[in-house]
This record gives sequence, C-alpha cells and structure tokens, in this order.
Amino acid sequence: METLSQHLEYLGLCGDDTEAEDQILESLNGILLALTEDKQRSFSLLRESGIFLTLAKILKGNPRCAVKAAQVLSEIAKNEEMKKTCIEADLVLTLIPLLESTDQEMLLHAGRAIGRICYDNRDLQEELVKVGVITSLVRILTDYAESEPLVHVDLLALCNLADFDTAKEALSKTKVAEQLVKQLRRAENHERLEIVFEVLQALAENDVLKVQLVEAGVQEVLSEILLRLQGSSQAEDTCIVKAASDLIVSLLLGDGNCVRMVQLGVIHQLLDLLEKHVESGDISVQHAALSALRNLAIPVVNKVQMLEEGVADRIQALLRSEMPPVPFKILGTLRMLADGQADAAAILGQDPMLLNRLVQWCNANDHVGVHGEANRLLASILRHNRSQEVVKAIQEAQAVKHLVSMTTSKHAALQNEALDALAIASAIDLETLEESFKESQLVQSLHKLLQDDNTSPEVKYNSMGLLCTLLNSGDLRQEIEADKIEETLEQLCSHSNANVVKEAVTTLQVLRGETSISLPSSP
Repeated sequence: METLSQHLEYLGLCGDDTEAEDQILESLNGILLALTEDKQRSFSLLRESGIFLTLAKILKGNPRCAVKAAQVLSEIAKNEEMKKTCIEADLVLTLIPLLESTDQEMLLHAGRAIGRICYDNRDLQEELVKVGVITSLVRILTDYAESEPLVHVDLLALCNLADFDTAKEALSKTKVAEQLVKQLRRAENHERLEIVFEVLQALAENDVLKVQLVEAGVQEVLSEILLRLQGSSQAEDTCIVKAASDLIVSLLLGDGNCVRMVQLGVIHQLLDLLEKHVESGDISVQHAALSALRNLAIPVVNKVQMLEEGVADRIQALLRSEMPPVPFKILGTLRMLADGQADAAAILGQDPMLLNRLVQWCNANDHVGVHGEANRLLASILRHNRSQEVVKAIQEAQAVKHLVSMTTSKHAALQNEALDALAIASAIDLETLEESFKESQLVQSLHKLLQDDNTSPEVKYNSMGLLCTLLNSGDLRQEIEADKIEETLEQLCSHSNANVVKEAVTTLQVLRGETSISLPSSP
C-alpha cells in the first residue's frame, strides 16, 4: 500500500507530463498490481487520492499511456462504490471517443470500463445512446468479428442498451442485423448463444429490425440450431431451444412483418423445421413454429400466396401427429387460411381425409382445445364456401350434427359461427342437409336458443335467420310448426333488442306465408 501511495502521488504530480511516459506506465502498472493484492485498501487509497482527474487527462492527451489508464479504470469500475466516483469525475464521456480507436487493446479496456461504470444505470445508458455509442459498437462488431474478447464486450454492451427505443432506432440504421446473425452462426458455447439471443429478442420488438434480421437469414440459423440440438436432454440445450423458439414467434408478430416474411420464404423453412420435429422433437419448438405459422396465415395477401404455393397441403400432412398441441395449432392455421377465402374453403371442404379426421376430433372430448378447433374449422369451411360440392362432402362425412351441437356452445362467438355456417350451407343446398337436420334435432335446438333468456341477442337474431331458410323445406316447416315456435316468435316481437324484434317479425311473416325467403341459386 505504501508503494501504491507513491504511485498515486507521482501521477498526481506528473500524470500530464508527456516526457515521463515510462514512469507513468510504471505507476499505472503499480495500481493494477495493488488491485490484485488488496482490492479494498487499494480502493480506499484511490478514492482519497483524487487520481480520477489525472486518469482523464492521460486518456485525453497521452496516447501511449491511455490504453493502460483505460485498463486501470476497467478494473476500478468492478467495485460498486468506485463506479460512483468514476461517474462524478465524468469519465464515461472521456472514454467514449476511445471507442473510435483501431487499437484492439484500447477498445477492449475502454469498452469494459464504460460497460462496468454504466451497468444498471438507466440514465447513463440513455446518455450513451444519445452521444452515438451505437455506431461505434456496430463498427467494432463488424471490424473485429473474430476477436472473442472484443465481441463479448460488444455484445454485453448491446444487451444493456437494446431495451431503449432510441437504441433500436439507431441500430435499425446500421448493419447490426447481419453482424448478429453472423455471430449467432459462429457461436460455439451456450454463454455466447444466450447473449446473442438476448440481444436479438430485444431487437425483434422493432418492426424494421425484424425484417432486417429475416433478410439477414436469422430464421435459417435458428432452424440449424434447433435441428442441431434436437433430442438433447441437457438443461443448457433446452434453454437455447426455448430461446430460439421464442425468437421465431417474436419475429412473426405484426401483419406487416408477416407479409414480408412470407415473401422471403420463411413459411417453407418453418414447415421444414416442423416436419422434422413434429413426432419426436422439442415441444417448445413445435409450439413456436405452429404459432408462427398461424400468425403468417392472418394477412389476406399471405393466404393467397400460401395457397398458391401449396402450403395448405403441407400443413395438413402435419395432422398425422397425435400430440394435442400439434393438431390444435394446425387446425387454427387452416381456419385462418380459410377465413375469407372461398378457394381455400373449397379445397379443404372437399378433402375426405381431412373431413373424416375433423369428425373424429369433434367426437373426442378428451382434448377440449382440439375438439373446439375441429368444430370451428368445419364451421369456417362452410361459412366461406360457395360450393354445393363442399356441402355434400360435409354431409357425407357426417359432420353436420357437430355443427348443430356447436350452436349450443357456452360461447356466443362459437354459436354464431355455427349458425352462420348452417345458414349458408342451407341456402346453398338445403335438400342435401334436410335429413341430417332432422336427425340432429336442429329445429328443437334453435327453439331452445330463442326461449332461453340468457341467449345473446345476436345468437337469437342468427337463429331466426336460419329458421327462415329452414322454412323452405316442407318437412322442417312441419317440425317448426309442431314445436310451436310461432308462440316464441310472438313473444320476441316485444324483445328489448330492436334487431331481434325486426327479425322476429320477418320470421313470423315467412312462417305464416305472408312473405317468402327465396334460396339463391347454387354456384
């Protein structure tokens, strides 16, 4: 400690003397040695010495000694109390210009010093972004991509700053996506992978950076990592698999990005990944890829492209899996594809194997989610269909009774989906469906919905719309009259909801023959 005091005293007197560089370097090395021998006592002497202003002068005006001064600061900043002293001496702003150096040792020590001083200090970190440190970090990552120590320091810095929106905006104007994908590909240990994933996950919250990451091929690298770790039971590998899966989902949030992703061919890479994981792969990978597929199928422009590229067939092939999460998500994706797309509804609705599988799932109550999605897909196919062939195919698959049962669901949204589907199917080909409607007691189910005070106004309205169509069948008309639905309709004429009243009046007129509902001609 006596030697340390002498070094500090010398630096205090001669630290800015450019003629005494050898002695300055010796004193700086003396400080480093003292820190390795007795940190606490060294920190105490350093605080009392006022050495920080001298170190700032060396950093600014003595290039030969600046690297060693930066190293001293990086060691001092390991201590929480000393960090405060560094901040008070305004050393961060003194260190930042050093990140423009071409000396790798300088970059390493300056980077470590800045990182340690600013760690867990939001105000200082935000200041770093404001003064343009992002550009320097990306330059270092680009110019020294194979220097492990420098890349490590750089990634840690990005990890700490990437949460700031201002940092994301600054990063979106650089080539950081390319560099991070490069680092992800060359990462050889779990620690490096985890740091890169943490940065990528933060950047994936920004729409511009998402697209840049995909353009840089991040999904291909993620797929390679997931396939490489497939089947591993090591805890570290499981963490990486989950991180990769979560990133896939994050990249595919937002319609704009989903459209761009499909244009870039991500859909087929996801399907490749799923096809390899669907039977024995990691469940988190399945969840992530399936969720991503569903998101991709939401934008209308994507539905068209996905259908044209035969994606529906590849997705259906995945239904061979017996693991509940897989069919649940796949059925949801197919429903998204059929939404608003008559062509998709026609393709799915005339696939006997798919329809038979859907009916099996509609009968299986042990997996509620799969059961519900199977019913919803059947309803969606009919709701968006305009083809008599589809109605006949669904009738032949004995699926009609499940849609009738769906009208009594506890959820109004599902009830309305079923009612809409049955109304459209009846308008297209009532004759084909007539017998199934009688067997499944559709008329009686509709009557109960109209009588029940807990039934929502929209469900009552849609039930009466379906009834109007059913009245075109002589046999079903007889059932409607026998069940005394007319009395219930008369009561609904004084309902509190104006739409319900209007539809009740219309339905009564049709029932009494005062007006008629004509069926549209089949396409």
